[in-house]
Amino acid sequence: MNEPLSSYRAADPVAENDRDGDADGIADLRRGTGPLAVSGSAPSLARPIDVSIVIPMLNEVENLRELVESVGAALEPTGWRFELILVDDGSHDGSAALLRRLAEDVDWLRPVVLARNYGQSIALQAGFDRAQGRYVVTLDADLQNDPADIPAMVERLEQDPEIDVISGWRQNRQDKALSRRLPSVLANRLISRATGVHLHDYGCALKAYRRAIIERIHLYGELHRFIPSLASEAGARIVEVPVRHHPRTRGTSKYGIDRTFRVVLDLVLVVFFLRYRQRPLHAFGGLGLWLGVPGGAILAYLLALKLLGEDIGQRPLLLTGVILVLIGAQLIVAGLTGELLIRLYHEGGRRPQYHTREPIDEHRRTRSRVRKPMHGDASR
Repeated sequence: MNEPLSSYRAADPVAENDRDGDADGIADLRRGTGPLAVSGSAPSLARPIDVSIVIPMLNEVENLRELVESVGAALEPTGWRFELILVDDGSHDGSAALLRRLAEDVDWLRPVVLARNYGQSIALQAGFDRAQGRYVVTLDADLQNDPADIPAMVERLEQDPEIDVISGWRQNRQDKALSRRLPSVLANRLISRATGVHLHDYGCALKAYRRAIIERIHLYGELHRFIPSLASEAGARIVEVPVRHHPRTRGTSKYGIDRTFRVVLDLVLVVFFLRYRQRPLHAFGGLGLWLGVPGGAILAYLLALKLLGEDIGQRPLLLTGVILVLIGAQLIVAGLTGELLIRLYHEGGRRPQYHTREPIDEHRRTRSRVRKPMHGDASR
């Protein structure tokens, strides 16, 4: 499932310059005395992974070590078996080399290095494809999200079978008000209204999912902003909980004010996907009828005038009627084409048109197979 370490790209010059500075820390890890040290006991191969943490990252070499330490400090006391999937989305600051060195000493770290920068959605999908846990948690690599919130979110999924997705809400967000928080508030309201999935904070990367939900959605483009909406369309029930948020202390933000305009364009795609994916003819054909019927009425009126002997060749209304009818016909044909593609998509690939929910009794039996937190657990 995970990429072999030997397949990673060669370390770039920045990472090589930092190697000496990391030597002491790596030595501590190998001796089992450093903050990332793992137990000397062999991992239990028979026990499945309980939690997969997926983190996409781009040029976060300054935060990597502390990020891995924080995840370990938050998850190791729980007694769950977990994995940390760090997806390097084409970094050029030495992140890949540092990930490789850390992975040599931390058995639950699973690095994934993409060949180039594909974007956050693709990086998340790469992590989802490799996740093996029954629960999947996502967060950012900038240390603004707090991994200490993960156990409570997973525990709530464990305790309440009626919840499929828990979305974080940064109530006390530590970002600039004008360039980050204000656009975010406007975008959250717009997305909530358009999709019908009402959340205060779509932009919070800290979210916890049941694996079954992750397997139903596929990300491309920049759809990572709309994962709760896509999950809702896949049948998920979502709750929002307050989480901690810290100011960025190292590195630079990868988000700017320009993303607000991209959100609007992506929202059009998501709304169409949510409402008309199974019935594209209703979208295109409906609009085609709205244009074609008035156009047909105009042409019928002009035909009556022509039969009465009036000259209609120079009337602008004639051109208007013809254009409306042609555009309406093209839209209806586009809707029919979409219907054919949907049938090929589902029937040719045997993809399901619906999803079912796990019975409550079966969920409880599944829960019983997960160990409760244990102190001194060394089977990770």
